[in-house]
Amino acid sequence: MGDHGHGHAGALPDRRRLVRALIIISAVLLAEVIGAGVTGSLALLADAGHLATDVLGLAVALVATVLAQRPPTSYRTYGLGRAEILAAAFNALLLLMVGAVVAVEAFARLADPPPIAPVPLLVIGSLGLAGNLAALAVLSGGRPAQKESPRSLNLRGALLEVLGDVLGSVAVIAAAVAILVAGWRQADPVTSLAIAALIVPRAVALLHEAAHVLLEGTPRGIDTAEVDRLLRAVPGVRDVHDLHLWTITSGQNAVSAHLVVDEAQSLHCGNASVLDAAAHALRTRFGLTHSTLQVEHDDHAGHEHTC
Repeated sequence: MGDHGHGHAGALPDRRRLVRALIIISAVLLAEVIGAGVTGSLALLADAGHLATDVLGLAVALVATVLAQRPPTSYRTYGLGRAEILAAAFNALLLLMVGAVVAVEAFARLADPPPIAPVPLLVIGSLGLAGNLAALAVLSGGRPAQKESPRSLNLRGALLEVLGDVLGSVAVIAAAVAILVAGWRQADPVTSLAIAALIVPRAVALLHEAAHVLLEGTPRGIDTAEVDRLLRAVPGVRDVHDLHLWTITSGQNAVSAHLVVDEAQSLHCGNASVLDAAAHALRTRFGLTHSTLQVEHDDHAGHEHTC
C-alpha cells in the first residue's frame, strides 16, 4: 500500500575501468599464447586459457554495465540491473570449465611431461604478472577490495578473475624457476594443477553468490529476524507477516511486509505515521531504501488469505 523509499543504493561499476582492464588483459593474453607456442608449457597455456575466459568475462561485464543503466520499462519494471548478476554467473561457469580442462590435461602430463624452455617461460610469466597487476590496480581503483565493498557483484567477479591471473602468473614464474634451477619438468603440470585449484574455488563462490541473488535470497549482512523485530518495535505495529527481503541487483536491496497496526495509530500522517516510521527505521538501520509496506488492521489480517 505504501512504497516509501525508492532509492537505488550503490554505484554501478566504472565502465572505463573495465575497458582499460580489458585492453591490458587482451595484450597479456596475446603474449602468453605466443609464449605457450614457443615454450610448449602447459602452465602457460593454462594461464592463457584462464586469461581468455577473463577477456570474454570482462567483455560480458562491460556489456552488462551498459544494460544495467537502462531505465525501467512497463515490461521490465526493475530495468536490466540483473544483467550484472547474470554476467557474474556466466563468468563463474567459464572459470569452472577452464579449471576442469586444465586439471584433466595436467594429470595426463604428470607421468611424462614434455620438455619446456624455461627462460622464455620466465620472461613471459614476468610480463604476464606485470600486466595482471596493472589490470588489478585499474579495477580496484588503487584500493584493496574489501569484504563490505559497495562494488557490484559483476565488478567483484572481474576483480576475482584478475586476482586469479596474478596468482597464475606467479605460479608460472615458479615453474620456470624450478625447471631452470632443478630441471624438474613435472613443475609445469604441477603448476597447472595449482592454477586449476586457484580457479575452481573462486568460480564456485562467485556462482553461489550469483545464484543466491537470482533465487531471491536474503541480502548478505541482513538478518530477517532482526528486520522482523525492528518492524514490531515501531509504535503502533501489533504484528508483522509476509516479510520478504531480496536483492534486485548489487547495492539495491528491497523489502516488503504487511504491518498489522492499531486503527487509531494508522490514521496519523507525516512523521507520526506507522508507515513513515517503519520506512525510516528500515532505511537507517539496514540501509533498505526500497521498501513496500502494506498497513492493515486486525479484521483485514484475519481473513486476508481466505477472502
